[in-house]
Amino acid sequence: MMGGRSNELGLFTDLYELTMLEAYLAEGMTDTAVFTLFVRRLPEHRNFLLACGLESVLAYLEQLQFTDEDLTYLRSLDLFSDAFLTSLRALRFTGDVWAVPEGRPIFANEPILEIIAPLPQGQLVETFVMNQVHLQMVLASKAARVVAAARGRKVVEFGARRTHGIDAALKGARAAYIAGVEATSNVLAGKMYGIPVAGTMAHSYVQAHGDERNAFRAFARTFPGTVLLVDTYDTLEGVRRVIELVKNAPEDVRVTAVRLDSGDLNALAKEARRLLDAASLPQIGIFASSELDEHDIADLLDSDAPIDGFGVGTELGVSDDAPSLDIVYKLSEFRGEGRTKLSRDKPVLPGRKQVFRREEAGRATGDVIGRAEERLEGRPLLQLVMRGGRRTSEGATDLPSIRRRAAEELAGLPGHVTALEPADPPYPVRVSAALEQHHTRVREAVVTK
Repeated sequence: MMGGRSNELGLFTDLYELTMLEAYLAEGMTDTAVFTLFVRRLPEHRNFLLACGLESVLAYLEQLQFTDEDLTYLRSLDLFSDAFLTSLRALRFTGDVWAVPEGRPIFANEPILEIIAPLPQGQLVETFVMNQVHLQMVLASKAARVVAAARGRKVVEFGARRTHGIDAALKGARAAYIAGVEATSNVLAGKMYGIPVAGTMAHSYVQAHGDERNAFRAFARTFPGTVLLVDTYDTLEGVRRVIELVKNAPEDVRVTAVRLDSGDLNALAKEARRLLDAASLPQIGIFASSELDEHDIADLLDSDAPIDGFGVGTELGVSDDAPSLDIVYKLSEFRGEGRTKLSRDKPVLPGRKQVFRREEAGRATGDVIGRAEERLEGRPLLQLVMRGGRRTSEGATDLPSIRRRAAEELAGLPGHVTALEPADPPYPVRVSAALEQHHTRVREAVVTK
């Protein structure tokens, strides 16, 4: 965890979580509560979201504690009692977590996870849970669209230098890999998560040599089978120099592809392909980058641009068209009684819940949000991933398995839902009759108190 290990993040919370925590303890309000994390509505440019970030949450919950340094800082604020600060020293998370596994598509108002724990514990972790799931779900959902647009061609994540901080770059690389991106340029992410790493060369390498031919020759000799960046000066002349190099080079100089990073990628790719084929070099591929997003990639392929792979940076790193979600973490039950809000356009479905996905012939046809104890038609999506503060076997899935799950479940969505354009009609999600009735009873009870 950048900025500290998971057991050094006790203070990564909003101040009001701690003031509420002391108030709860002072009032003896330590009974079991249920908190639900969900997204109220999908962004305009999203037909689905891809669950991601659970691994970070579970690691944090398992190691949650306050260090001596944390308590010294809190004492310096002159806000909290000595008794409360002493109680924080022994605080650990002891609750259960039900969650949609990473890599599974979800939709608006569906629980992403539910935390069942003593009220103070469930309240304290709100900030971290929202922060990590929000970031990783935004980026995984964007990456899924980019991968879909590439239609089976290789996509490499280049986003580290423009993401919003180191943690975002690392978690973003992992999220993109889950969504189907094949590799990352981020070496630390490769080490941490076991993601394949890939890269080419920068324009500065060519500039430093001054002579493009010498630069290509030196780099290809050092890294046989490399991809050469050809647009530092004149793109097509760069392609011709690659052809010259390959035709005249000794056996230890091999080139896998040329990379186009500027200009009219469609026209340049077609002419580069013509030059390479005319030189009897069909084995040399074409890799494209340059501020690409899923729509750019789709347009290029619709135009029959002969591009074999794409490097995508900023758009995978910040999801510029939909950089945030209306994600919330709400109390939905306390002491066995449902809790809700009466705020307009901000309903909270009370109690513990489950989502059932109906499928026909391997294709998802719609979801129903029901009460946890219901047994409705379809596959239940939320799984028990933590019991008593410790992961279950369902909460310990390895990254390759998560990646396979994402590919399988995305393939199981209707085609118009995974398309880049707005889904018409949207994927159907409804609330069960029993949950609707429970919600009505809870609202009426709130009004009459």
